[in-house]
Amino acid sequence: MLALAEVETPSPGRGQVLVRVRAAAANAMDWKIRNGEMRAMTGRKFPRGVGHDFAGVIERVGEGVTRLQIGDEVLGAARLQQAGAFAEFVIANEQSVAHKPDALTFAQAATLPVVGLTAYQAVINAGRLQPGQDIFINGCLGGVGRIAVQVATGVGASVTGSCRSGSETDAYQLGANTVVAFDLDSAPLTGRYDVVFDTAGTLPFTAARRMLKPGGRIIDIVPSAVKFARSILPGPYTAFMGRPNSNDLQLIADAAGRGEIATHIARTIPLADAIPALIELERDHSSSAGKLVITIP
Repeated sequence: MLALAEVETPSPGRGQVLVRVRAAAANAMDWKIRNGEMRAMTGRKFPRGVGHDFAGVIERVGEGVTRLQIGDEVLGAARLQQAGAFAEFVIANEQSVAHKPDALTFAQAATLPVVGLTAYQAVINAGRLQPGQDIFINGCLGGVGRIAVQVATGVGASVTGSCRSGSETDAYQLGANTVVAFDLDSAPLTGRYDVVFDTAGTLPFTAARRMLKPGGRIIDIVPSAVKFARSILPGPYTAFMGRPNSNDLQLIADAAGRGEIATHIARTIPLADAIPALIELERDHSSSAGKLVITIP
């Protein structure tokens, strides 16, 4: 059950900051945590705060914080185990926070942390995508998929993306060179890609492996016990999760500030009206229309 409640304003510990939240964005992992799908990583204790992505203003800094100061406009993500960004104040580790570019609104900035870090680190760090290479992005109009397309085209790669029927124009406008159906037949794509990036977690391993060039890599960001087991075996497959890194987050934020990465907001609502919108988003399980952003006065 989701509910608004008055709680005591938290205090930042060592290496942490307290942020007055101006905007927060919903992610798929928010409802997965609420449903218990990620309890192995987040713990089983309820009630708990909800929300990870935020943008706001530094209110207090903890001991040992050197890069950020009171009054800085920032964006970031709350810890996986702690959450709580759908609130007036949130605690975050310094390494999970970056400075907000002046060109971005708080709402735009709040859409970036989780999907931006995941897309960038998956494509660049795990996928090691290079200029002139070919990448297939399964679910290219989802939250991570949209950023991944823009990161990949930004490094000079050729992008094939999959999306649902009727959304092809959006995928081409985003920068995809080729667009195929979400329920694709992988046979015509045999041996074409240096990186296969499954943002939706729906591409069968055998199909993804068939699509790879020799030496190619499969990156999957929808974790499960079976996938993590496969990931530790020799081969091209990696079950990947984004990691807090302020340098990577700042790269994404600065690129968005320059207009090189576009944010995509579907709805903006005040915190007081957030619960019905979050329940609707959880029921529909769709981010292709854009981010739900919660604003806090």
